[in-house]
Amino acid sequence: MSEALKVPTMAEYMAQGKQPEVLFWVGCAGSFDDRAKKITKAFAKLLNNAGVDFAVLGTEESCTGDPAKRAGNEFLFQMQAMMNIQVLDGYEIKKIVTTCPHCFNTLKNEYPDLGGNYEVMHHTQFLKSLMNEGRLKVEGGKFKGKRITFHDPCYLGRANNEYEAPRELLQKLEVELVEMKRCKTRGLCCGAGGAQMFKEPEKGNKDINVERTEEAIETQPSIIAAGCPFCNTMITDGVKAKEKEASIQVMDIAEMIANAADL
Repeated sequence: MSEALKVPTMAEYMAQGKQPEVLFWVGCAGSFDDRAKKITKAFAKLLNNAGVDFAVLGTEESCTGDPAKRAGNEFLFQMQAMMNIQVLDGYEIKKIVTTCPHCFNTLKNEYPDLGGNYEVMHHTQFLKSLMNEGRLKVEGGKFKGKRITFHDPCYLGRANNEYEAPRELLQKLEVELVEMKRCKTRGLCCGAGGAQMFKEPEKGNKDINVERTEEAIETQPSIIAAGCPFCNTMITDGVKAKEKEASIQVMDIAEMIANAADL
């Protein structure tokens, strides 16, 4: 990376008396998981490239509480949410974008009940809006004509009814998009939702992530595109389990766009 990545914090903006266009909510995976950090960097590069005035909370950002809530600990969820709402409201945040559908769903649909009202967008929705406004150029480059399948994240697709934004971006990359048998409203979970990301699965005949990866492999893709750091991990593990790492890559859509533009 030639130049250092420019990622200002809200505290820095506040000190200058400025307000960014959007707050980038990085999320636990995007902050701490080595693989997901690459998605964070790719998205930050795209924001800089499109001239978007954005900031992050940095050390003031805490988990949204999604895993606690899904695992049944409502008390812990509300404690985590209230802390975040206090920080967000302190900075008078209006608009949030995040690369994680779990953060997206929780901030968008569950924070209002606790008094946290924000305009929340998933990064594929935000990138699509930048593209429509002519601020971001999405071109095929090295992905042109490549056979790609897209795995719908549960909290982007079925929970929030967003199926088109990621696919529109992929089509702009001029790929050959091949759908899995179970996609869109009938999509299958990667196996990480409901806080399952953080524990070993219960005993059964087959892990869900392997089942889902098999469906993806059936489409004979060179890349399985994802829009969620959890899905990325689960499907990458599935690809390893099927010993297909040499022929199939798992990439977030933000990484693909940044890659195509050589950012």
